[in-house]
Amino acid sequence: MTSHFIEAEIDLKETPLTVTEAVEKALETEGEPLRWAITKVDQDKQTAQVEAIVTRMDNIE
Repeated sequence: MTSHFIEAEIDLKETPLTVTEAVEKALETEGEPLRWAITKVDQDKQTAQVEAIVTRMDNIE
């Protein structure tokens, strides 16, 4: 299992989900989130920048 730093951008105006649900959906393909934070909101573009630490299972051969 390894940890990875992930950055994602959430479009706030196009998501019918709550912000928490939108962030979790954006991160689900990257691994299991340990923690995440919204680090920036662009009010003009209606986007939020998210930084997260996720864990992934590595295929050890």
